[in-house]
Amino acid sequence: MPVGREGIVIRNKRRIVVKVGTSTLTHSSGSLDLRSMERLVRVLADLSGGGHEVILVTSGAIAVGTARMGLDERPRALRMKQAAAAVGQCRMMHIYDKLFSEYNCTVAQILLTGEDVEDPVRAGHLKNTFTSLLELGIIPVVNENDSVSSAEIETGHHKVLGDNDTLSAIVAELCGAELLVLLSDIDGLYDRDPKKDPSAKLLHRVTELTPEILEMAGGAGTWRGTGGMATKLSAAKIAMEAGCDMVITNGARPEGLYDIVEGTDIGTRFLAAKRGAAL
Repeated sequence: MPVGREGIVIRNKRRIVVKVGTSTLTHSSGSLDLRSMERLVRVLADLSGGGHEVILVTSGAIAVGTARMGLDERPRALRMKQAAAAVGQCRMMHIYDKLFSEYNCTVAQILLTGEDVEDPVRAGHLKNTFTSLLELGIIPVVNENDSVSSAEIETGHHKVLGDNDTLSAIVAELCGAELLVLLSDIDGLYDRDPKKDPSAKLLHRVTELTPEILEMAGGAGTWRGTGGMATKLSAAKIAMEAGCDMVITNGARPEGLYDIVEGTDIGTRFLAAKRGAAL
């Protein structure tokens, strides 16, 4: 039976999708936060070594590309945003490959567009690719192909994808994952805006996306990212309907993934309706 952190026996192998936001991966300048990336990679490699099947959905390409190209601010022209995405994605995969290799893990890059997941034939090929990689113990590293797809970076509107919260939920659904974890710069879903109301309470468990829950969604987060609570709740809807639990938690402490996988109340867990219970 596989053994994980500190000799803990892993009784059930899980297929886990972990999405990490731009604000977690980068400094305020847009440059990669290597310490944060290394801690995340170490935990994901350990979970993989302990028997879990891990898929990483990563943001940050445009922010990293912007810094790498020596630009003072995020480009405004679409062609420059796509150029920044191309440069940034190359840089990020180089670092991911280097870090995961230190823990004897192999990674594979998968870049997606809306058409890839919308077309049944292409989606079927994608599913087979994910399955094959996971069977071999390889960790897929997924991002939207911003150098080709302009839905998110041009208008903020999207037909299928358009933000990596949604992308990660679609990947979780496509792969039949049991758990989706969104690592962000927030601790989870609060009943009120904690920045405005110190008495706001963190909701640890959500079993249904009621109108009251949906009203708790605020606006977008930092300038480096594009998502906010609204996109996370949209992702929760996709995941829950697919029978996959979803957790929103702060990416500042990736070690919390161990406890999340074990079912501990960290962040906010959205319980899949089909299972009705935590992992």
